[in-house]
Amino acid sequence: MTRILFVCHGNICRSPMAEFVMKELVRKAGLENEFLIESAATSTEEIGNDIHYGARQKLIEKNIPFTPRAARQITESDYDKYDYLFAMDAENIYYMNQCWYPDTERKIRRLMGYAGKNTDIADPWYTGNFDRTYDDILEACTAFLKTITDKSK
Repeated sequence: MTRILFVCHGNICRSPMAEFVMKELVRKAGLENEFLIESAATSTEEIGNDIHYGARQKLIEKNIPFTPRAARQITESDYDKYDYLFAMDAENIYYMNQCWYPDTERKIRRLMGYAGKNTDIADPWYTGNFDRTYDDILEACTAFLKTITDKSK
């Protein structure tokens, strides 16, 4: 089983959007039983809150199923639980390294790296642009799934 944790600042916009996009991609590929996909925050600001309205609306628009959830913060034990710890931006990487130093297994990765880009996924909490965030997440998750399924062939 491949275990993935998507991480952003508050766990209400980008990381849950990535969580549900990835769940839908693996479902469509018939691989849902081979993955554990979840999300978390680096901060405590939104703990307990459900997915942001704008992210929820974007998922509805794109016919991506999602379930009610509560934002949670990363924990030390997450390092051992997951194979991939995907950061949405450089600030997330900084705080993830604070929690999981040293990253001896090189699990912490910038999600957009799988799309061949050394860029952040912009936070729509600040930009208001849920379209671009969704497009970047879809591009990176699709590329990651292709990478990991190609390795297993």
